Amino acid sequence: MRKFLPRGWLEAVSLVAVFALVLSADPVKAQSAVEPVPESAPEVNPQDPYENWNRKVYRFNDTVDRWALRPVAKAYRTFMPDFADRAITNFFNNLTEVRNFTNSILQLKGESAIVAAGRFTYNTVFGLGGLIDVATAFDLPERPEDFGQTLGYWGAGSGPYLMLPFLGPSSPRHLSGLGTDGFLLPSLWDNVDSPDNYYARGVQIVDKRADLIPAEGFISGDVYVFVRNAFLQRREFLINDGMVTRDPFASDDDEDLMLDDF
Repeated sequence: MRKFLPRGWLEAVSLVAVFALVLSADPVKAQSAVEPVPESAPEVNPQDPYENWNRKVYRFNDTVDRWALRPVAKAYRTFMPDFADRAITNFFNNLTEVRNFTNSILQLKGESAIVAAGRFTYNTVFGLGGLIDVATAFDLPERPEDFGQTLGYWGAGSGPYLMLPFLGPSSPRHLSGLGTDGFLLPSLWDNVDSPDNYYARGVQIVDKRADLIPAEGFISGDVYVFVRNAFLQRREFLINDGMVTRDPFASDDDEDLMLDDF
């Protein structure tokens, strides 16, 4: 079982926040402050200044997915009954309500904290331990909150887009949030002993990958760009609680959005 030391907990969270703030600095501006950019140099996307490296990591992840994860996910969808698939997804989603509750408190969102607590209570008690999402039927839809959103709430910038091996799309703020949610903040996963926690995590990964297979039909054009924009727009949506200041559908950049098949 994973154990935590209460002493130094706040200091650890503070270090993660500082880490996110440092890495969220604009590398393009930092580089231009040190040395001028040659006129012949290719234009750098400010959201993705490490695109060359990120594309290499993406190709690695895509190879692992194509030859390992996706075939398992397809077999999972083939043999797993729909009601059982839905129940497994609901179960793992219910576990995240503790994370949603904690980060809602850290963001001073009292209503969201109450919704997270209510969803966990309803689904655990009346939904057979979370296998059935009865909370949504009671007009308590999920309000995802993570520590990356908490950092954004308190002013930490996202930082450059990063493609991480195995983990996929991310950013310094998002990565800091994943680390804090996974290792510092309270989680029901803390009560699962080894090796059961590894088996459960494996099932969760396969279930989540299987749920993404139907969405593959929407992908068009440059897949790397599509994945990058989908991630950045999703994170912007979450950070701003659905109040997106810029409408991505109003852009004329077809290569950037690639929504022709919608």
